[in-house]
Amino acid sequence: MLTADQAEALIFDLVTPLQPTQDTEVVALTAALGRILAVPVSSSLDFPHWDNSAMDGYAVRHQDVQQVPTTLQIVEKIPAGQAPQRTLQAGQAARILTGAMMPDGADTVVMQEETQRQGEQVTILKAPSPQNFVRQQGSYYQAGATLLPAGQAIAPPAIAVLAAAQCPQVTVFRRPRVAILSTGDELVEPDQPLQPGQIVDSNQYALTALVAQAGAEPLSLGIVPDRPEALKSAIATALDQADWVISSGGVSVGDYDYVDRILSQLGATLHLRAVAVKPGKPLTVASLPKGDRTQLYFGLPGNPVSALVSYWRFVQPALSKLSGRAEGWGPAYVRAETTQPLKAGGQRETYLWGRLGLTEQGYRFTPAAGGHSSGNLINLARTTGLAILPQGQTQVAAGEPVRVMTL
Repeated sequence: MLTADQAEALIFDLVTPLQPTQDTEVVALTAALGRILAVPVSSSLDFPHWDNSAMDGYAVRHQDVQQVPTTLQIVEKIPAGQAPQRTLQAGQAARILTGAMMPDGADTVVMQEETQRQGEQVTILKAPSPQNFVRQQGSYYQAGATLLPAGQAIAPPAIAVLAAAQCPQVTVFRRPRVAILSTGDELVEPDQPLQPGQIVDSNQYALTALVAQAGAEPLSLGIVPDRPEALKSAIATALDQADWVISSGGVSVGDYDYVDRILSQLGATLHLRAVAVKPGKPLTVASLPKGDRTQLYFGLPGNPVSALVSYWRFVQPALSKLSGRAEGWGPAYVRAETTQPLKAGGQRETYLWGRLGLTEQGYRFTPAAGGHSSGNLINLARTTGLAILPQGQTQVAAGEPVRVMTL
């Protein structure tokens, strides 16, 4: 049985990322938040576009203000957004406001607090450094260079950069399509009355939300009964409609666990059937050829906590790579002090869910109240982190550090 890290490496090797030659679309900048850039973005503009003032004050020639106090003649006022009309000559200054374009002939700005004005004359009281308070053209970015690289997720600061670069549209990777289905005769939809022994299909809704949160397009295919022919038809339909498929249930060793057998019948190669983790030991990872790429199938456990932990640990990182991100696919981890004792069996890498908080002393992890059972979905609701006890470790005392996967 593979360890979690071995399983993660195997899955990453199977992922064929979306390609910039065929898996892209052009979207408006207003719809680009969270999307992944498919091609590098450059601009024909320098940033700043021209020399401009970083301060309200007076634009001057540095050679005129090396000896102070000295009085200069004010020849124009330059607000932001207007081009200067004069070239400064010896003994002259221009009133200039923050962000305004520097006039020809000027190379330095004196902040107004270090001046004294009388009518159309200004006395410089303190000698400035050369180029003081001047933002030089191209000092932030030079036209033609890469502004934003391909593979970057577009966050709000990048939106601002793209707007400033006059990019009203951007080329991004399309959203991966992920089909989601649940297996089991015991499952019902949330709006159906429960009969004895039945269970509401929460996995379908949780996985659909997680896939959408990851920036992919979820295709919710509902509940499939534990009948081989029905399951085979549903899986075949899912494979036909989507880039990847995620199912929950039917991957253990029970009498009605048909998923692995059906995948083999459909020509899939099974790479993984179990991982040494708790919760989430049963995990099917299979691949099928689809055109020029590899299509993946993830069979998650049916227990709700196992399904979510398996998704967070293995599917979400792989989906990040599929989406075209250049880096940072894997989970993020921090070291945190646990507020309560943590216990594990030690045979498998164990994930304990709870809340991760940040204090002045650092991160703190508080495990969820109640039992950490793979069927206890209720105390998972406020989870923001998974504390990890590696194989062989059975406990962590309160106040001791523990590795936590952030969610």
